[in-house]
Amino acid sequence: MFSKSKVNEPGATPAEAPKPEAKDAAGAAPATAAKSAPPKAKPPASVISADLHITGNVKTTGVIQVEGTVDGDIRAHLLTVGDTATIKGEVTADDVVVNGRIVGRVRGLKVRLTSTARVEGDIIHKTIAIESGAHFEGSVQRQDDPLNAGAKGAAPAATAKVSSNG
Repeated sequence: MFSKSKVNEPGATPAEAPKPEAKDAAGAAPATAAKSAPPKAKPPASVISADLHITGNVKTTGVIQVEGTVDGDIRAHLLTVGDTATIKGEVTADDVVVNGRIVGRVRGLKVRLTSTARVEGDIIHKTIAIESGAHFEGSVQRQDDPLNAGAKGAAPAATAKVSSNG
């Protein structure tokens, strides 16, 4: 099916050797022949460790994991709130996983409250999952575009007042 290239082997014939790149009048290789750079690897998640306390807003287009305390708003692509974390402010992310405590509004396309979650505030979501044992006090509202603060398009009967301490 696949055969080993003979280009670098001794005795390779000229027909098997790679052809040199064409050059323009100035002697430079044309732009179409330029080799593209390899794709950049995704950067690892940024971690706010358990002994770190941040006062102020945090914004990233990447992944963030909070284990410490944040007094301010957080915006990210993917946010994980660790068991030891406390966030006092609005949280906005495509994907939010809450294991710790949030005091403030949560906005996300996908929001998941695990059994150790403690949320005091409203949740605006496209999809939501709340595990048994999660503590949630606030209202839940489904929207097609929950990341847009002024979004219209909430389902008419999708607002509910929920208080769970299972």
